[in-house]
Amino acid sequence: MSQDQLIKIACGKCSRINYWSRKNRKLVTRKIELQKFCKWCKKQTKHKESKK
Repeated sequence: MSQDQLIKIACGKCSRINYWSRKNRKLVTRKIELQKFCKWCKKQTKHKESKK
């Protein structure tokens, strides 16, 4: 059985949820932080894993 679970990834500036991703919660305990494009801010911003 897979331990992967869906997570929301939200923009750090406007806090809108722009992306969905998967992570293995048993292996990765820290919050994921990625540099992604936000279509509302219209630029690359830091996106963090947000609560469900």
